Amino acid sequence: MPDTERRATKQRRAVEQVLRETDDFISAQALHARLREQGDTVGLATVYRTLNAMAEDERVDMLRVDDGEARYRLCASDDHHHHLVCRECGRTVEIEGPAVESWADTVAAQHGFRDVSHTLEVFGTCAKH
Repeated sequence: MPDTERRATKQRRAVEQVLRETDDFISAQALHARLREQGDTVGLATVYRTLNAMAEDERVDMLRVDDGEARYRLCASDDHHHHLVCRECGRTVEIEGPAVESWADTVAAQHGFRDVSHTLEVFGTCAKH
């Protein structure tokens, strides 16, 4: 269901507000803890459902870090992009990858696939570390 058709519940607004106040990626559990600190009674399951819906609507970026946990951040760009992520501090930079886009389209076509999508996160250590 497109974002415009989803109900803007009090819980959704609370989750989105925490994301607006957060520069880096945040886990659902950390986001839930911040909500509780603020006195919100949003349940952890609701936080997960809300974040998943926002990811489906492409309102949040989602990435999986080395331990496999999903982390979320409001999209800074409406365009398709990838991420460069520091393993040490979590600093994330949105990057474009025209060569990746071309490669994905070529490989998909070679194997008879269409309507392909993909995600790409590049992990490294930033200059601060």
